[in-house]
Amino acid sequence: MNLTLPPEFSPPAGAVPLAQQPPPEDPGGQGEEFGKSSPVALVVMLLFFVAVALLARSMNKHLKRIPESFDPPQDRPDDDTGSAAPGDR
Repeated sequence: MNLTLPPEFSPPAGAVPLAQQPPPEDPGGQGEEFGKSSPVALVVMLLFFVAVALLARSMNKHLKRIPESFDPPQDRPDDDTGSAAPGDR
């Protein structure tokens, strides 16, 4: 399979192909210390995990106290109390 373009699709005579820029002297903060974290960061992350666990536990306790429904209780007459009218039986 030939992947070259035909001559009629060649670039204009004055066009210069774009070249890739050379890499900069400073690789963007990726020196010899790149990827190494301090012990302080480990402590901070552990404190965040403990805080999230405690918050989830507290939320779980509060959610268990919520009633299943917020509808007002419906008063249903019991058949055993004799609340029916005399002609209903």
